[in-house]
Amino acid sequence: MSRLSDLRGGVRSVVQRVAMTLSLVEDFAGSLVSTGVALTSRLPRTLSLLDRGLVDGYSAQKVAEATAWLSNEDSLVADAVLESRLPKKNSTQVRKAASYAGKADPAGAGKRSDESRNRRRLSVTQGDAGVASIEVVDGPAEKVNAAYQRIHREAKALKKHGDTRTMDQLRADIALDLLLSGKGGAVERAEVFLYINMFTYLGLNDDPVTMAGHGHIPASLGCHIATGPNTVLRRIITDPLSGQVQDLGRTRYRPDAAMAEFVRVRDRECRRPGCDRAAQACELDHSIPWQFQGETSVADLVTYCTRDHRLKDEPGWVYHLTPDGTLIITTPTGQTHISEPPPLHEPRPERSA
Repeated sequence: MSRLSDLRGGVRSVVQRVAMTLSLVEDFAGSLVSTGVALTSRLPRTLSLLDRGLVDGYSAQKVAEATAWLSNEDSLVADAVLESRLPKKNSTQVRKAASYAGKADPAGAGKRSDESRNRRRLSVTQGDAGVASIEVVDGPAEKVNAAYQRIHREAKALKKHGDTRTMDQLRADIALDLLLSGKGGAVERAEVFLYINMFTYLGLNDDPVTMAGHGHIPASLGCHIATGPNTVLRRIITDPLSGQVQDLGRTRYRPDAAMAEFVRVRDRECRRPGCDRAAQACELDHSIPWQFQGETSVADLVTYCTRDHRLKDEPGWVYHLTPDGTLIITTPTGQTHISEPPPLHEPRPERSA
């Protein structure tokens, strides 16, 4: 991976190729690429420990992350200091030892803090059985701790007045309510795409329900969400043989809005293989660019998250969208990846006459 980065250039492009080729999530692929580059360029002693089996890959990754902010010269100094501190240590011990690398550049500690805070972002992790996690990553410590204390105080107040939820449940519920409404009380309307067949909705079977950007959830949870007071149901007509979306029932949308909604319902998620960003949070893109006679039609539109939308314009990447919605991506090294819009139900075999 380090050699590929050197030869091809453009870390973003290399990370995407690694992610798609090895079927990895982008963040993990990026960590592998950056670790490989660090070990082969500025952490030779740590690489030697890895080669000799004295540290494992995860520990080497922690060292690479802890020294990423140092100059190449200071990294070599830290690498030499850490050589004797890393062998036979578990990952927690390695992380603590790696933090010692900051002593190689005491004056850079303030700069590191600024850079870390500038990386702040909101992260969503999808779990199983209808749960997910949201996290403020690298947020300013004073704001994160102040926010937690506010949430904790409100949870204690509710508990004091007889609320039967646990403190953990209260803190989680209050945090989500604050994010959705800004009040910590009644939530505002939020949009998710839920795919549930009519028989499941009517309670005639318990087939899993699909939530775009998350995956399968139990039928009971899907029906609970689908019967909420602000839920809007929409009829979707599919091809019985393929399960692909053919038409979206509607009564009032303008053609442009209806077209955008159709594409998002069809695609469910960002179409780059391996990306699970929900389609309603994605951008619509012309497969054939507008300036090159591309048309604004469902046959030429596809959903990408912002990051993957930018990747499409990098040199050497070729994207082709077929009329049935199949997306064919060719990387700069000639590898081909195919992304098909997921059917809304299992394809049914054609009956013989």
